[in-house]
Amino acid sequence: MLTIGEFSRLTHLSVRTLRRYHDAGLLEPAEVDAASGYRYYTGEQIPTAQVIHRLRELDVPLADVARILRSPDPGTRAALVADHLRRLESELERTRAAVASLRRLLRPKPAAVDVELRRVPATTVAAVEDDVRLEDVLGWYAGAMAELDAVVGPAGVPGGVYDDALFQTGRGHVLVHLPAGDPPRSGRVHPVTLPAVELAVTTHVGAHDDIDVTYGELGAWVTGHLLAVAGPVRETYLVGPRDTADPAAWRTEIGWPVFSVTPG
Repeated sequence: MLTIGEFSRLTHLSVRTLRRYHDAGLLEPAEVDAASGYRYYTGEQIPTAQVIHRLRELDVPLADVARILRSPDPGTRAALVADHLRRLESELERTRAAVASLRRLLRPKPAAVDVELRRVPATTVAAVEDDVRLEDVLGWYAGAMAELDAVVGPAGVPGGVYDDALFQTGRGHVLVHLPAGDPPRSGRVHPVTLPAVELAVTTHVGAHDDIDVTYGELGAWVTGHLLAVAGPVRETYLVGPRDTADPAAWRTEIGWPVFSVTPG
């Protein structure tokens, strides 16, 4: 039998941590002295302690650690660990994206944004539209584009129209579309005529993790040139996930409908 201090030295888990794992039911001592309350462990418990130590180093929640330890099936244990690793990878990608955005924002002298004023005629397209929550946009977009591709075909550059309310209140009207000579009606796909508009257009390069920075740069250009936003923002996906799996190659045009606020 090993005292809690000896077990601590062998497993590199502090006495305080071992007590917490005992209280949580993760690693119970082999014996607890009824009179003194001293905890005693066996050598056979060392591998279990080391597994817990590794899982906690990976920030696996205590409840998930318990499920992993209590599962007799190796496949189930492996699946639980794999699920957590996928969550860690997703969090790491978000952290990397946030760091990249901060570096871009904190540059001593931001690069000048390249903006084009463009008149776009009224255009009839094949579209799918709905009111969508901001956090659901990516999933909704993927489903809508899959339906458009199935009905219209993958040819042509896709685009989207995003209502102001989507950004202001977290829920708004979203429309995604594909060009079509004679837009069909099938399922959610139907013809929509996008009105003529004048746009201030810039191109966002790369993944969409920091597309809000490009939005901000375009907005600053618009206000700096005494223009006002006049309608829902438009996006055109010149190169996107449908074209390449490499986010660095993505190119997204952002178009803000504008009008001059100066007299004449």
